[in-house]
Amino acid sequence: MRILIVVDVYPPEISSAGHLMQELAEGFKKRGHQVTVATTYPRHYLRPEVKKERFKTFSVENGIEVIRVKTLPLRKINFIIRGISQLLLPQLFFRKIRKFVNYPLDGVIVYSPPLTLGLMGSKIKRHYGAKFVLSVQDIFPQNAIDLGVLKNRFLIKFFEWIEKKVYKDADVITFNSEKGKKFLIEKKALSPKKVITFYNWIDFASYQDLRKNISFRARYNLGDKFIFLFAGIMGPAQDLGFIVKIAKKVSDIKDIIFLLVGDGMEKEKLKRMVKEDALSNVIVESFVSKEEYPYLLKDVDVGVVCLSPKNKTSFIPGKFMGYLGAGLPIVAFLNEESDGFPLIDEAGCGYACRSNDLDGAVEIVKKIYGKREELEIFGKNARKYALSNLTVDSCIVKFEKLFNR
Repeated sequence: MRILIVVDVYPPEISSAGHLMQELAEGFKKRGHQVTVATTYPRHYLRPEVKKERFKTFSVENGIEVIRVKTLPLRKINFIIRGISQLLLPQLFFRKIRKFVNYPLDGVIVYSPPLTLGLMGSKIKRHYGAKFVLSVQDIFPQNAIDLGVLKNRFLIKFFEWIEKKVYKDADVITFNSEKGKKFLIEKKALSPKKVITFYNWIDFASYQDLRKNISFRARYNLGDKFIFLFAGIMGPAQDLGFIVKIAKKVSDIKDIIFLLVGDGMEKEKLKRMVKEDALSNVIVESFVSKEEYPYLLKDVDVGVVCLSPKNKTSFIPGKFMGYLGAGLPIVAFLNEESDGFPLIDEAGCGYACRSNDLDGAVEIVKKIYGKREELEIFGKNARKYALSNLTVDSCIVKFEKLFNR
């Protein structure tokens, strides 16, 4: 089959979404399909040594055709400029795709957010005769409304109109949790036949046979500290200030360190909070590369997931899957609607509480620190669950069936 994947971020940018789509593209390629990826020009989450590189508009990387589209900034900017940038995406993307893709397509997979890229799926479906699969990770604009980011009534109505159109045009809509699927069916009046639960996948090979001499404990001078790691985007949806509050409450336990690795619009605010409270048990660092990320997970004790209680939808962050694949125990501070609660219970890989329950979160941190004999059990359970449910190959087979049905 000839397959197009549309996503707003792709390696070398460091992003769970980009890495997820790269693994999908390369998985399709290994199964004999012709794959093209349309994405934005790299400019945001880059390693220092990559920032000065220039990238071609069209290139072939590991057998994947990659089209990179120059756009207005999409990250680390105010929401008005971001909104304008997102509205321009469909036209900019479609112009470049038409230039380099001059053959019929069997299927197009569009990663959302941003929702406006879904309009690309509609265009591709009409122009190339492709089956359109919309991979929804966050439900926009609902998540932006819940977080208080989107308040203007006109803009809300406008984005809801786009949402309705994209959902109507898509042949299949996938979401990464059962509650999210239910939300789309009940709140957005979508046919149950159109929406399916589709958990994100894990590239297990990257977490195996780690022989390079890479030590993040040495790099960050952490010695034998007990490390709680958050790795990912630092934005309003994550509310990482909650972790800083936890750290303040357990600062008397000198062995505990909270390591926050990533980037985003809330990063500088987090640094200020840490400085104002004079906390020595919180370290904020920049993104690490995809190649080094498994070594980072190998060097820590517990993976942390954090979601603002203002979230009212049930999405599961991509970092969840990485922790599971690495066999890492997990503590999660989640909005009450999140499907992360049943996931942790089903996998038997750690503890979770609501992210507006500071006392409960502190208790969880102390509990997992005090019961170190459970860490190995949680880690084994995490990996066992991931191997049974989240392999790339099994997900690709599901996509193939979607395109053929």
